[in-house]
Amino acid sequence: MAADERVTRLEEFLAARGRPLLRVAALLGGGPEAGEDLLQAALERLLPRWHKFEGDPESYLRRTLYHLAADDWRRQRRWRARLPRLGGPDRGIVADGSTQVDQRDELFRLLRQLTPGQRAAIVLRYWEDLSEADAAEVLGCSIGTVKSATSRGLARLRELSNGPLAAATHQEGARQ
Repeated sequence: MAADERVTRLEEFLAARGRPLLRVAALLGGGPEAGEDLLQAALERLLPRWHKFEGDPESYLRRTLYHLAADDWRRQRRWRARLPRLGGPDRGIVADGSTQVDQRDELFRLLRQLTPGQRAAIVLRYWEDLSEADAAEVLGCSIGTVKSATSRGLARLRELSNGPLAAATHQEGARQ
């Protein structure tokens, strides 16, 4: 395969799948900026191999994202614990869609407070919509570990949430 063709293939892949990968990276990283950094680091690992890469680059990137995120969580756990928790804006009802932005922000904040395994399990199961077996394969652990991490993570999220995210989840559950 010619170099120009490989570059074109990479550009097409990133144009088609870059946005979903960035959303997952933002969830794993705890925010949009951290997600951009995480995706960039994963791409930096893929690029040197791109000329001889065979297979699905998206699977490789997703696995790399999860592993880089877990490494980052371990490395910076103490640093993040020292950061002051930022207060949110007034939680009044707003008709311009800012409520959704506030809920998304609150979700990022809550996910940051989970352990790395819980966060990865929840993102894989509920954001990526993977089965327990698929999530276990991505994380390199047993299905039981995924079930346990997901259950504990959801319990911790319920415990931590006391704002609009909890109210929206409760309202949506009542509608179903």
